[in-house]
Amino acid sequence: MLDIAYALIEPANLLALFCALAVFATILTVAMPLLARDELSVRMKTAALERDKIRARERAKLASQNKRGPAASLKQDSSGVMRDLVEKLNLRKALADENTFNNLKMAGYRKQSHIYVFLFFRLVLPFIMWIAALVYVFAIINLDRPFMVKMTITLFVAFAGFYAPNMFVKNQIGKRQLSIRRAWPDALDLMLICVESGMSLEAAFRKVAHEIGIQSPQLAEELVLTTAELSYLQERRKAYENLAARTGLDGVKAVSMALIQAERYGTPLGTALRVLAQENRDMRMAEAEKKAASLPPKLTVPMIVFFLPVLFAVIMGPAMIQIFKKF
Repeated sequence: MLDIAYALIEPANLLALFCALAVFATILTVAMPLLARDELSVRMKTAALERDKIRARERAKLASQNKRGPAASLKQDSSGVMRDLVEKLNLRKALADENTFNNLKMAGYRKQSHIYVFLFFRLVLPFIMWIAALVYVFAIINLDRPFMVKMTITLFVAFAGFYAPNMFVKNQIGKRQLSIRRAWPDALDLMLICVESGMSLEAAFRKVAHEIGIQSPQLAEELVLTTAELSYLQERRKAYENLAARTGLDGVKAVSMALIQAERYGTPLGTALRVLAQENRDMRMAEAEKKAASLPPKLTVPMIVFFLPVLFAVIMGPAMIQIFKKF
């Protein structure tokens, strides 16, 4: 074990290890688009299962209202180590709030088991990372620092492990919102065509979800869930509000408000969809122009660090060689 530890902390071996990791990461980055599978069918299957759950829940509510007795329990008996630990320590009350549930829904994790997995890793991951940091700092590299400094480093790693699940969820939310934001104007155009052709709103949502699935499976999944909620919820307004809450995008919220107003006051839906589609398209173009405008400042540092030294070496190299030969 000591020989392995000494071999791991040698600079040459560490450099070789880092080079191997860099090569592996490069190959993985190039190969990932080629190995990516089509998630549309999986997401549609998940949406269908969610629709069946909504149907069962609404039927059970109606049955319980008709019975005038204690309603049948709809809670699934999901057993597992994560669920038992979370329930025993009452982590849902200590570490989760309404914002936590909303973030998980926005990230695409809607099942009841997802909250248990999230809270379980928030509890366990700090201890795992703290033990790994202790082994690395005290045993592997044997850092030549005071004891309190080394303990502070390990505690900082444990603190980072406590917030790592939140960072993962926020990253998933960002990816999901980016996909929906890019495809939303096109979805509104398709919805406008369907509505003006005489289709009902549920049929329009279903048709747009089928057509937009290639461009954005996340948006197709949300539209399918909205179609299911429109069919089974008692208030259609709640389905539109749920769509806005699951996405967390201002453009989707504006369309949801327009749909609610059209349902309540009978305002023309085609005009509102046309205006909102143009606004969302302008917002998408403005975002692209903003990214293009921020590109030159971002390229300044790489140009100075990587390109200019090579350029100077190519231009001044022959002259320097001639000067060295003469002297």
